[in-house]
Amino acid sequence: MTEKGDKGRILVVDDEPSMRTTLSILLKREGYQVSLAESGTEALPMLAPGEYDMIFTDLKMEGMDGIELLRHIKAVDPQAEVLIFTAYGTIASAVEAMKLGAYDYIGKPFDEEELLLKVARALERKALVREVQALRQELHGQGRIVAASKEMREVLAKIDQVAPTGATVLIEGESGTGKELVARAIHQRSPRRDRPFIPINCSTFPETLLESELFGYEKGAFTGADKGRKGLFEAAHAGTLFLDEIADMPLPLQGRLLRALQEGEVRRLGSTRPIRVDVRIVTATNKRVDSLVAQGIIRDDLFYRLNVVRISIPPLRERPDDIIPLAQHFLVVYKKRAKKEIAGFAPDAAKAMLAHPWPGNVRELENAVERGVILCRSSSITAQALSLGIPPLERGSDQGITLKELERRHTLAALERHGGNQAETARELGIGRNTLWRRLKEYGLIP
Repeated sequence: MTEKGDKGRILVVDDEPSMRTTLSILLKREGYQVSLAESGTEALPMLAPGEYDMIFTDLKMEGMDGIELLRHIKAVDPQAEVLIFTAYGTIASAVEAMKLGAYDYIGKPFDEEELLLKVARALERKALVREVQALRQELHGQGRIVAASKEMREVLAKIDQVAPTGATVLIEGESGTGKELVARAIHQRSPRRDRPFIPINCSTFPETLLESELFGYEKGAFTGADKGRKGLFEAAHAGTLFLDEIADMPLPLQGRLLRALQEGEVRRLGSTRPIRVDVRIVTATNKRVDSLVAQGIIRDDLFYRLNVVRISIPPLRERPDDIIPLAQHFLVVYKKRAKKEIAGFAPDAAKAMLAHPWPGNVRELENAVERGVILCRSSSITAQALSLGIPPLERGSDQGITLKELERRHTLAALERHGGNQAETARELGIGRNTLWRRLKEYGLIP
């Protein structure tokens, strides 16, 4: 049998073997990828976010019926389209299923043309929803990399080269440079674009919790594990898993990550059963990865696995050609959100932005533009509205001052403005609270 190509992934759940076989042949002939399950119970472990574009289920099955399975499907993957098969006399239940989120229902025995038409329409609707979501992301400034500078054009060229290959990518860049944006761009330009993209910041979880988040756990694996749960590796199957701040992953867990990459399988906590996974790994760090390996913070064997292709994002201060185009991009987003008519930036604002060191990089610039839009009282955003003040230097003391000292003064001034509130300070600077905490510790303000 010749298939026409991968038009979508469909799961068929039916306790009648003849029905499963008939649907499998029909759908594969039309170019769909088809998986089969003979019961709702068998289908449950097959479910994951983005795993299937559409799921067919019979309404009446022994054990778990179609209504109960539908609830599980929508809890795991709200975007999956569900088509309910119903026999004569169960139409009312089928209507109830549609109220719970099913796309449509079809009677048994079914008409082939009617069924294929419903499938095509459901997948067209799903594609339209995805397109609307992409437009919303663009409206909110997500998913777009502004690259006016030579340095960022080179980054984009590298993204275009590596995205279709499936290679593991390691992204270097200071906090706020847009590492997750680059990771998303790699995913969106890859053959996995219609599968899940799942990001996780390794610095925000303690070791035991990070392990269970990544690999999942079985019921009873630890106190409080009253039911099993899939990990992010399983959730990202056929898609991309983005591990941000990989240097903050504890060494023992790095060893487990290495085994997962080498073997292409994971084991949930409390289980010895291996689970095959097909996941593209993209990692990121805000430090120089070579020095992290030299210090033993990242295992060298894991580094060799992760460092297939490396993309380094230069800080904003090293690519001034991007500052004004980025600011204009953020201005379009935030003036629309604030419903304000703002023509652009006043000359003193442009001058202030070009002179600013941007220790928080693109994130800090975005916050500054949002602040400027909020405080703008005229047709153009002024330097005063941007509020980019750096603590004044004594006359003549700027000779030979280091960028690190400028960053320190800028950070401490922001901390003072917010009365020592670290959350507000980090938000103004456009950096994470962990980054601010590390800076304050470096300045001797935290023991």
